[in-house]
Amino acid sequence: MRAAVLTAHDRPPEPGTFDAPEADGEGIVEVAVAGLNPIDLLTAAGGLPTKPPLPSVVGREGIGRLHGRRIYFDRSVPPFGSMAERTRIDPATAMDVPDDVDDPLAVCFGIAGLAAWLGLEWRGHLAEGETVVVLGASGVVGQIAVQAARLLGAGRVVAAARDADGLERARSDLGADATVALDAEGDELIERFRDAAGGDLDLVIDPIWGPTAVAALQALGEDGRLVQIGNAAGAATEVPARLIRTNIRSIVGHTNFSAPHDVKRTAFQTMCGHAAAGELVVPVEIVGLEDVTDAWRRQGESPHHKLVIRP
Repeated sequence: MRAAVLTAHDRPPEPGTFDAPEADGEGIVEVAVAGLNPIDLLTAAGGLPTKPPLPSVVGREGIGRLHGRRIYFDRSVPPFGSMAERTRIDPATAMDVPDDVDDPLAVCFGIAGLAAWLGLEWRGHLAEGETVVVLGASGVVGQIAVQAARLLGAGRVVAAARDADGLERARSDLGADATVALDAEGDELIERFRDAAGGDLDLVIDPIWGPTAVAALQALGEDGRLVQIGNAAGAATEVPARLIRTNIRSIVGHTNFSAPHDVKRTAFQTMCGHAAAGELVVPVEIVGLEDVTDAWRRQGESPHHKLVIRP
């Protein structure tokens, strides 16, 4: 079968062929589209505790058909992966996809969408009327988080990013009440957050970490929470202990891996429903399997849209 094949952990995958899973086996999915995410690059590079076998097919998530059901899946049984014509999954992990949202958009509400939605709702415990700041708001996760915050009842939503076009999109198209350019640091950035929020922050969604997250942490008010979902700006930063004690602020970690299946399924299907109603949008670029190596490189450069591979 056609597939994106990984042959070394220090090189990107290339289009090629791979033995298909047995046609009469359990959990065989006919893949329609696969989502490309930062976790795919990390996994292929051997950055997780368990390295993928060589050779293997790359890709965690996809939309496809399982025994006639249209489903979303977020993991395959090695050495198979989502970026192929077929893969094998554990059927118990499949989530049904509503009929009124197309494949490329639906896959956006898997790894990226769940990080945003569950970060706000399940881990951040967003309450009606609270003020939310979304760091990295020009990325796919950030764009979904800006819209999700509004849908989940935030009273004020602030989008923060370095990309000027991304900030304009967040304000004009995604419903952000205000924006913050992340071209400052320290006290100046703290004041920018508070000015945009109209006071102290209640909840911060943070996919970037680094000094920007520390400034956002300092702008949190009483019982404020920073939900840490990624570290695009660096794996480590210095956080003074007093920042946590002051106002009883909290840093809460989130990973989709730890969320119960029913929690993920409910959030995924809720996002699909909002998308079908035109209330949740994500820019998507569909890429053929023959161009997967270039798409892999562009994912590493943090595109501001979802790259979706069609096998």
